[in-house]
Amino acid sequence: MSKLSVTANPSEQVADDLTIAPITGWNAQYIDGEWIPAGDRETIAVEEPSSGAEIGRIPVGTADDVDTAYQAAARAQSDWETTTAHERAAVINDAREIIRGWEDELIYLFAAESGSVNAKARSELNSLDAIMEVSEGLASQVSGEYRTSPVENKETQVRQKPVGVVGVITPWNFPFHLSMRVVAPALAAGNAVVLKPDEQTPYLGGHVIARAFEEAGLPAGLLNVVTGDGAQTGDAVVTHETPRMISFTGSSEVGRKVGARAVEQFAYPELELGGNNVHIVTENADLDWAVDSGVFGSFTHQGQICISINRHIVHESVYDEYVERLSDRAAALPIGDPHEPDTVVGPIINEQQRDKIVEFIAQSQERGAVVETGGGHDELFVEPTVLSNVNQEMPVACNEHFGPVAPVIPYETESEALAIANDTRYGLSGSVHSTDLSQAKRIATELETGMVHINDQPVNDDPNTPFGGVGASGLGRYNGEAILDRLTETKWISIQNEPRDYPY
Repeated sequence: MSKLSVTANPSEQVADDLTIAPITGWNAQYIDGEWIPAGDRETIAVEEPSSGAEIGRIPVGTADDVDTAYQAAARAQSDWETTTAHERAAVINDAREIIRGWEDELIYLFAAESGSVNAKARSELNSLDAIMEVSEGLASQVSGEYRTSPVENKETQVRQKPVGVVGVITPWNFPFHLSMRVVAPALAAGNAVVLKPDEQTPYLGGHVIARAFEEAGLPAGLLNVVTGDGAQTGDAVVTHETPRMISFTGSSEVGRKVGARAVEQFAYPELELGGNNVHIVTENADLDWAVDSGVFGSFTHQGQICISINRHIVHESVYDEYVERLSDRAAALPIGDPHEPDTVVGPIINEQQRDKIVEFIAQSQERGAVVETGGGHDELFVEPTVLSNVNQEMPVACNEHFGPVAPVIPYETESEALAIANDTRYGLSGSVHSTDLSQAKRIATELETGMVHINDQPVNDDPNTPFGGVGASGLGRYNGEAILDRLTETKWISIQNEPRDYPY
């Protein structure tokens, strides 16, 4: 390829004697409070993206494993539901403190398992800590209220109760946070959980969370972690008759199937799916501000975030300057071994994802896009890439590229910018820059997305603010009271205090 050449020293096997490791070692599942070794089950290698080295293995959970986990969850949940809000919040708080004490080992595991650089790893730890803190408070919000009835002498109560058992399938890009954002509020609300993390990041996405709650004294059966692939283990999690809610974070293509299968079992599907997020830079933008936002929103975690900037839509009057400045900044980003503290851009998660990114860039070049910087790759390291002369029909723009790629599309009028922005089946997040706030708010209102950030970039996730999209970006909302609504059911209880005057 090009000038890029990256050396990443392979990590040793993720040591089974680490504080965060299960007592059995990593090659196990956590079911009904016990670590179950792989035994004669098929296993999957867990590989370090930066070096390709195998750092461990996990079992491929069978349908019987999933059934055992759900049975354990159902048994444990009935007692957990009767505990006080204080008891549930205390367990979450204890797990939170335990995780805080594991920071150094977790930073290492983030780099080894998911290719996360130091800054991203610490950001994910902070977001996880925040979601756990908010979840502690949610425990006391599972309550009820009285309503006025139009029927004379009738007392009406609307009570919340936990849905029961929740099935959770999470991705590899932010495995720790995206698992915990369901596990912690689900437990706070009085539910039990069966969690299947992505097979590429099972330790952060599952094992470490189970270890933390195990040490915190969570009763057996309330959190179960089954590992494996999507075709076998994931399908068993989704199609089981026990869960009343299925939470899935991943691609829109798989999410459509997960949602359909959940509904077949009368389980509510909570889906956070793909995105094709825009960063609109108007003629009134502060370019320093807009470029800073554009760099962070495009290249954080190598662009492997559902809410990353997928398209930069820039007014023609500032287009050339924006492209030049964005390119200069992208070219200066340190790329390399995620274990090194100063690295900003680490590896792509796997070869398939890398090949897709590289192909999108090449196909767009064939159609007239100009690579201003980057465009090359070495092993799983893809250079931060800025492309100019891009239009909406090019592969880097019309697809979710999920890589360190910044296609920049020019526009002339506000209506044209909105037409480009909304020309996608996705509707997750977006951002708009303008010193004219009335203009920014007008554009934000017209963007067909679940979230928009003015004078910022789309990579925002506040633990007490509804998070989710529209269209092919999913169903439902995560965080705070929004996820609590999905994790609980309402029950109407009425009391007729005096005889009613019926018509017959």
